[in-house]
Amino acid sequence: MITISRSRDGAPAQQKRPTILRRLLSHHELATLLLLLHAPIDAHAKPEIPMLQEAGLVETVASADSDAQRIQLTPEGNAVLRGLGFGLK
Repeated sequence: MITISRSRDGAPAQQKRPTILRRLLSHHELATLLLLLHAPIDAHAKPEIPMLQEAGLVETVASADSDAQRIQLTPEGNAVLRGLGFGLK
């Protein structure tokens, strides 16, 4: 069942945006996001990659020069870094 909040004048109230993260990131995960800020890395380079993918902060892309898969930040991952003062504008 979905409930829609109403303002005083009867118009639908603006819904709160869901937060990006459902849990706190470890210092290893934050360090991996910072590495990805500067360049994609090999998909198997860091053990934190699966957890970051599950959280939607990184994504797998095909490398242009080889068959190797690379990991890069998603817009959500970049938003986390921007919130910490590190992300791209």
